Amino acid sequence: MVDIVVTEMANKLAEECLAVQNETGEDRLFMKVGEVLGASSQTLEEAFLTAIRTRMANDQGRSFLAQTLKAHRAKAGSNE
Repeated sequence: MVDIVVTEMANKLAEECLAVQNETGEDRLFMKVGEVLGASSQTLEEAFLTAIRTRMANDQGRSFLAQTLKAHRAKAGSNE
């Protein structure tokens, strides 16, 4: 089980990393950060990568739902 402090550090770093990725457009930055972390702490690296992946999956899921709803509403609007 991962220490709560490690989880908190990983979550904060994940949020910061995603913000930098969004600003710079470097969509694989998290992999580079993971490598840096892994050189010092495999535990923090794994927690960070988990935090990144879950956030990215959440964003993709939300995007899919938004697109699905948009398509549904466009179809419903054209049937009127």
